[in-house]
Amino acid sequence: MFAHRQVRPGPFGRRGVHRADRSPGRSPRRVRLTRIGTMLVAGLAAGVLVAGLAFPGLAFTGLLTRAGVETFESLPVELRVAQAPQASRVFAADGRTPLAVFFDENRRDVAFAEIAPAMRDAIVAAEDHGFYRHGGVDLRGFLRALVANSVGGRQGASTLTMQLVRMSVTYSASDPQTVVAASEDTGGRKLREMRRASVLEAHLSKDEILARYLNLAPFGHGTYGVSAAARFYFGKRPGELTVPEAAMLAGLVKSPSFYDALDHTGRGAAETRNRRDWVIGQMVETGAIGEAEASAARAVPLAVQGRVPANGCSVTGRQDWGFFCDYFYRWWLGQDTFGGTEYDRERRLKGGGYRIVSTLDAPTQAAAHRNVERELPTGTAQALMLAAVEPGTGRVRALATNRTFALDDPAEPTNGPATDPAKAAAGIRGTYPRTTNPLLTGGTDVVGYQAGSTFKIFTVVAALEQGIPLSTTIDAPLRYESSYAVERDSPAACPGTERYCPGNYDEEMAGRHDMWSAFGSSVNTYFVPLVERVGAANAVDVARRLGIGFRAQGDAALAGDPKSADRWGAFTLGVSSTTPLELANAYATLAAGGRYCVPTPVQEIRDRTGGPLDAVRPRCKRAVRPEVAYAAIDAARCPVGDTSTANRCREGTVGDARRLVGHPLAGKTGTTDGRRTASVVETTTSLTVAGVLADPDWPDGTTEMPREVVNPAVSLTLADAMKGKPKRDFPRTTATLMGLPEQPLPGVECAPAGEAAQRLRSAGFRVAVHPDPIDSDCPGGTAAETSPGTRSVAGAVVVLRLSNGRFAPMAGLSVPPDR
Repeated sequence: MFAHRQVRPGPFGRRGVHRADRSPGRSPRRVRLTRIGTMLVAGLAAGVLVAGLAFPGLAFTGLLTRAGVETFESLPVELRVAQAPQASRVFAADGRTPLAVFFDENRRDVAFAEIAPAMRDAIVAAEDHGFYRHGGVDLRGFLRALVANSVGGRQGASTLTMQLVRMSVTYSASDPQTVVAASEDTGGRKLREMRRASVLEAHLSKDEILARYLNLAPFGHGTYGVSAAARFYFGKRPGELTVPEAAMLAGLVKSPSFYDALDHTGRGAAETRNRRDWVIGQMVETGAIGEAEASAARAVPLAVQGRVPANGCSVTGRQDWGFFCDYFYRWWLGQDTFGGTEYDRERRLKGGGYRIVSTLDAPTQAAAHRNVERELPTGTAQALMLAAVEPGTGRVRALATNRTFALDDPAEPTNGPATDPAKAAAGIRGTYPRTTNPLLTGGTDVVGYQAGSTFKIFTVVAALEQGIPLSTTIDAPLRYESSYAVERDSPAACPGTERYCPGNYDEEMAGRHDMWSAFGSSVNTYFVPLVERVGAANAVDVARRLGIGFRAQGDAALAGDPKSADRWGAFTLGVSSTTPLELANAYATLAAGGRYCVPTPVQEIRDRTGGPLDAVRPRCKRAVRPEVAYAAIDAARCPVGDTSTANRCREGTVGDARRLVGHPLAGKTGTTDGRRTASVVETTTSLTVAGVLADPDWPDGTTEMPREVVNPAVSLTLADAMKGKPKRDFPRTTATLMGLPEQPLPGVECAPAGEAAQRLRSAGFRVAVHPDPIDSDCPGGTAAETSPGTRSVAGAVVVLRLSNGRFAPMAGLSVPPDR
C-alpha cells in the first residue's frame, strides 16, 4: 500500500520548498548521528508495536497520547479549529456584484458534502489506503519507513491525518524556524505528528478530517484547497469533479511544483498524466471504482484551463473600479481594528476569509465614469476626477477618473511623457493613461489640488458661527487692498506695496453684495474683507472640522499654527490643496446639517463564521450647528441656479445645474490663478459629487483647465444618480442667521387654492403647491395648511398643502350642539 510513496517526488517537496534546502551543509558525522538516533526511535516504536501485538486490548493511540499530548484542548489551536487562510471577497453596495478578491493563497473552504465522492476516494487512494481503518497512525508503515530511511532510503509513512497535522502547523507558523520544524525529516517530528494525529482522530470524525485536509492541501500555481483547485484547473465546483479530474488533483498534492499540468512544453504535463493514471489504478485497488471505469478514465485527455483568479485591485469587477478598490485597500491598512501593523492588517485581509460589502454604488459609479469619459477621455494628460459621498454617513459611492488603474510596463511603456518639463527632461513619463496613484483620495505623494473658490464656504460658516448673518452687505471694489502681507511687487500685491490685493474674475462683479449674491457670483473682493472680519484662522478651523486634511507640507505648516493661519488671507480663495473626496465630504457635512462623518468605503464586514464586525459603523460627530450648516447651504443654492429661502440669489456661476439635476441643489465652483485647476461641487440632501480638473504630474503648471468640462460631468452624474429618487428640500435655517425680519402669514385655511395662493403672494411670499393632498376637515381642493405655519421672512417660499376632503362634513348633515 505504500509502493506509491517510492515514486520519484521530483526536485521540490511540499509547499514548493526544495528538499536539498531543508538541511543545508549536513556533515557525514551529523548524518551518521541522525541515522543512529532514528534507529533508536525505531527501536522504541518497535517495542510499542510488540506491546500492542502482545496485548491487543491495549489501544495504541492510548500509548501515544500518554507519551505526549493527552487532551484535545491541549493541542495547538490550529489543530483544534480549522483556520486555513481564506480569500476575502469584496462586493459592491448591493451585496451581490463582485468587486475584488484579496488573497495570499487562493482558497475557499467548502463542506464535506460539497466535495464530489470521486475526489474523496481519489485522495484516499493516492495518499492513505487505510484512512478509514486506522486511528490516525499506521504503525507498520511507520516502522517500515523508519528502517528504510535509516539506511539511506526515502520512504514516507504519513497518514492523511498526520499530513493534516503538519500542514496545519506549517500554515499557522509565525517564523521560519517553525516551518522547518514542521517539515524536517526526523523521527522526533514523526512521533510528534503521530501523537497529535491520534488525538485528532479521537475527537473528529473521518469526514471532518478529510474535509479539513482537502480544504488545506496545496494544488500548485498558488491554489490551495479543493474548491479553488477545481475552479482553477477545470472551471467547476468541487462537487462536479469527475473521476479523471479528481485523480489528477489528488496526484498533485504529493509535489505540486513537479506535477505541473500547465507545463505543456516540458515534462510537467506528461508527468501529471502519468501520476493521474497511477491514482486511477490506486482507486481500483481501494475498490472505489472498477476496472472498466478506470480504463474509461485513463482514456480521457488531460485538459486543464489554468484560469488565473483575480487578485487585488488590478483586476476588479469593472475596469473603472480600480481606484475605489485601491481606496478600500488603503483604508483597510489604516484600521487598527485589523492589527497592530500594516503587515498584520494585510495578512488579515488576504487570509481572513471576510465577506465585505463596500459602499460603491454601481449605477452611480457607472454614471460618473460615463460622464468623465464623455467630457475628457482616458489618454489626455489632464485628469478629470469625480468623487461621490453620501451625506450623514460618509459612505463613498463613486470614484472615477480618466485613467486606467494599472502600472505602466517599464519595458514597453505606453504612458505619455510627463507634462512637467523638468520631469520630461529627466526621462520620466506621466501618469496617463496608466497609474495606480491615489489621485482622488490622496496618499503617498498625492497631496491634492487647489480647489479655488469652493473654499469660500468655510468663511461663510465661520461668519455665521460668529453671528454675522447672510444679509451682511459689503461694497466690493474692483480690487481690494487687504491687511494681509505678501511679497512686495508680486502679482498678488497692490502696486508698490506688500499688501495682498485680490481682484475679481470679472470687473462687473464689483458693487454692493450680501452673502447670497457674493457667494453666487464668487466675488473675491467681498470674501477677503469678510475673512479679515471673522479671522482667517477661524475659517481654517472650519475647514479642518469639515475634513480638509492639509496634506501639503506648506499648507500643514500654516494651518497648524493659529498665528500663521490668521495671516493666511488667501485661504478663503482656495489656495490650499485638497482632494475630490475631501471636497465632496466637506459639502456633504453641511448637507447633513453639520454632521461630519469620516469617509468610508465599507458598509458591512462579516468574518468567515458570518459574524458582523463593528468597524463598519459610521464614525460621525457634530462639526457645525444645524442652523449654521443650513444657512451655509442656503447661500450655496445661489451658484447652482437654485433659489434661496428668501429669494436673495442673483446670478450663479453654474446656473443650469439645478435644471439638469432636477432636485433641490446647493454647490459651488472654483478656479485658481491662471486656471491651473477647475473644481465644482454639488449636493442634494442624499448625495454630494465633487469634481476636480487638474494635471496630477504638474499641478503648478501653465495649462488652463476649462471649467466647462467639469461642470457637466458633475451635474449629469448627480442627475443620473438621483433619477427616480424623492425630491427632498434642505431644512430651513433661522431668520436670525439670514438677518431678515419675519412677518406673519395671512390666514388661508379652507380658502380655495387659487385664492389662498393669491393672499400669500400679496403678503410678499412665494408659493409652491405640494403635489400630495392631505387629510383635512376642509373641503377637497381647498387650503389645508401651510409650511411654515404662521411666520416667515419676506420673499420666502411658503408651501401650500391642499385638502383631500376626507374629513369634511357631508352636505345635508348638521352637528348637534353640545348639551
